[in-house]
Parts: sequence; C-alpha cells; structure tokens
Amino acid sequence: MNTFAKYLSAAAVLVSAQAQAVPVTFYDTIVGGQTSFTNTVVSTGASVADLTLSGLTTSSSWDLGGFTIETTDGFTTGVRSASANTSSGQMINIDPTQVNPETSGITFTFDNAINALGFEVGDWGTCCLPSSLYIQFDGGAVQQVATANSYNDNPTVANGGGNGNDTVFVGAIDDTNTFTTVTFWGDGYGEVLTAGGKILFAQVGIGSVVNPVPAPSGLLLLGLGVLGVSLRRKLAK
Repeated sequence: MNTFAKYLSAAAVLVSAQAQAVPVTFYDTIVGGQTSFTNTVVSTGASVADLTLSGLTTSSSWDLGGFTIETTDGFTTGVRSASANTSSGQMINIDPTQVNPETSGITFTFDNAINALGFEVGDWGTCCLPSSLYIQFDGGAVQQVATANSYNDNPTVANGGGNGNDTVFVGAIDDTNTFTTVTFWGDGYGEVLTAGGKILFAQVGIGSVVNPVPAPSGLLLLGLGVLGVSLRRKLAK
C-alpha cells in the first residue's frame, strides 16, 4: 500500500468510527411514534411484536407471557383504563419521586433478548416542569427521550390534544447489543405519569439501524486534514 492509500485509509477509519450505531429514541403522538418505530425496525429486516395491556389490576408485578413489568421500587401501584388516558390499553401509574426518580419507574424483563422497545406514556408534562423521560437498557447508559418545559412540548397536545388526551409514544432502539431488561422513569415530581398502552418490541441486527452521523463534514475535513499534514511531512523528507 502506498503512502497516500495508507493515510486515506486512516482517515476513513476515523470517520467510520464515528458512524457506529448509537441508540435511537422515539417521541411522538401514538400513531406517529408507532409508525416511525415500526418502519425503523422493518427497515433492518426485523419484525415488531406487540401486546396491548388489558386485565391488569393493582400490583407491583405483571406477568404478560413473554415479558413481565415490575415497579422498580417493588411497591404496589394502580392501573388506569385506556379510556382514562386515551391510550391503546391500560396504563400503569408511576408517580415520580423527588429524590432518585429512577427508583420509581417500571422495568420490563423479557424472556428472549430484545433491543427495541416502545410504549405509551400519559399524564406527562401537565405540571412540575421541566419534566424529562428516560429509558435504560440492562442498567447501561441512560437515554433521555424527551423533556417538557411546557404542556405544549407534549406532541399530542401540540396536535390538538389536551387534558385527558395527552398520551404520547416513547421508545428506543439500541442496536449495539441485545438486552433482557429495560427500565423507564420520569423526573417530574408531582406528576402522576402513566406508562403502558400498546407495547412494541423487537430484536434488530447489531449495527443495523442507520443513524445520522454527527457533523460528518467536520469529521471528514479532520480526516483529510490529518492526511494532508502527513503527506506534506512525508514529501518534505
């Protein structure tokens, strides 16, 4: 390999290293979010499984066949009907705590590993602002899905919804690995916050989701700059 080819290869490695898959989050109206999530999964060649919550009663754990949902603090919590949230199915109450809100969320535990999960969230952004929503795969890096600084930051509200009609879709795909647990919580202390409705989940191939590369032109210029400097030094010898 000649000198030019070596440095060009090094520049390509620099750029491609930044193009590795990163978690993708979803935050939209129910229909918009479900459509975007499904299309993303299908574009990788995988398929989406779904389950609509029904028949749940007050508890701290619910066995849904292929997966369970548990409160992260182990405390019993209530369940709301779909009609109370304008959601696709029942919703589990979360009630964020003021200190360590991640302990007052819910955890999904799957029998078979997944790396894509989406569901519905209600009664969010109604008070206690700013309020953010988070998803975490297998206790790893925390993904901040959205932040509301006003009620109108809720996409369903922005699209004509309001009190009693503000359920949104949230989700995440982390194609860097596969996982068996996913934890969700919010930090809006004082909000009720509910989650559930229609659950979408899938396992996509590792590195199969195409993501925008942060500042690609800058990375390319950096790589070419390194190449140019190195070549100039080589030729000056």
